[in-house]
Amino acid sequence: MDRSPQIEIIPCKVCGDKSSGVHYGVITCEGCKGFFRRSQSSVVNYQCPRNKQCVVDRVNRNRCQYCRLQKCLKLGMSRDGMQL
Repeated sequence: MDRSPQIEIIPCKVCGDKSSGVHYGVITCEGCKGFFRRSQSSVVNYQCPRNKQCVVDRVNRNRCQYCRLQKCLKLGMSRDGMQL
């Protein structure tokens, strides 16, 4: 029996999608990496229409930018980790 080493796929800490590496200090997918970068590079004032308790997962991550950004920040994503 040939047992090939299996690569463990680590989920994005923000939305649970397949991660692509550590971005801004947190293991994230490309979507959450790009979202966080865009949220930091422009003046944004996101508002939550649902009492600031939205589910941020792979399916719903684009529904509320406010809650997605709050989850990114809560998990430790930081501008300090941005590449200049």
